[in-house]
Amino acid sequence: MDSRFSLSLRWVDTELDRPRWRSTLSYSVHPRLQLGIEVNPEADEVGPLLTWFLLTENDARPALFVGTSSDRIGSPAGEQSYYLTAAKRHPSWPVSAYVSLNYSEWDAGFNVPFGVEVELGQNFSMRPMYDGHRSHLMLNYLGRRYTTSLLWVWLERFGVSFSTRF
Repeated sequence: MDSRFSLSLRWVDTELDRPRWRSTLSYSVHPRLQLGIEVNPEADEVGPLLTWFLLTENDARPALFVGTSSDRIGSPAGEQSYYLTAAKRHPSWPVSAYVSLNYSEWDAGFNVPFGVEVELGQNFSMRPMYDGHRSHLMLNYLGRRYTTSLLWVWLERFGVSFSTRF
């Protein structure tokens, strides 16, 4: 079965309205182009998602993609970010990394998010990440068509995320 849709639901234990609940729905128009919407119901916000894969990863080069989504966790409603990201899996180790050049409407300037995914075995992974201003940590379980994540947002607040493909 071809999985062209993906659905994600996230909850974070925070007093801030916008990041408390977040839902996304994306559709793969083409293997290299995904379009979608993001809904942040506590902030009455609906925004666009776009990811366009310019290069796919191979042994010699990283994946390279551009896109847009709402700005980082904790930003005000209506603020978008626009990014260029390079991502690469290490050829011998169970590790992959990414780095982005990100334009933040909230900051009215650029920042450099980055992170590392470490495979722990038995379908578990851990992702320490930096969003350009603050750090987060994720513990992920990857099923065949779904992913469940425990979040430690800003290394202060807990959350959970569930994603599925169909």
